[in-house]
Amino acid sequence: MASTTATQQPIVTVKSGKMKRILLIVLGLIVLLGAGGAGAYYYFLQKPSSGGIAKPAPAAPPVFFPLESMTVNLQSDDTMHYLRIGLTLKLPDQKAQAALTERMPEVRSHILMLLSAKRPDDLAGIDGKRELAKELLETVQKTGGTPDSPARVQEVLFTEFVVQ
Repeated sequence: MASTTATQQPIVTVKSGKMKRILLIVLGLIVLLGAGGAGAYYYFLQKPSSGGIAKPAPAAPPVFFPLESMTVNLQSDDTMHYLRIGLTLKLPDQKAQAALTERMPEVRSHILMLLSAKRPDDLAGIDGKRELAKELLETVQKTGGTPDSPARVQEVLFTEFVVQ
């Protein structure tokens, strides 16, 4: 009997052409599914940068309407006291300023009447000044507009405040 010194390995026959084709098809499907998932994520979950919903325009800056300084005598029992006050009105737009300008003599008159009814003690502390600002705001809103549509004043600001 003849013996061979070489070791024999079993011959495995694999259909390599068919296996490569299956592997390429599976990899192609994975790539397609990944691209489809990424597209769906972008389409459904991402907000459109421009086109669909536009950002609202930033709010217009307020209009500051300075009034002339006013000097009034205050109510007092002992000596003569007076108040010199400068006011600026914070308004939402130019239309509100035009409406107030038309009625300014009436507005100034009501402000002067309100101020002349005050006592020096009413205006002494910060709380008194805050209360005065609220009263002035109400007065300007009532007299600067009509009963149906009051003047649109956002705030009354003090630019000068002297009590003597």
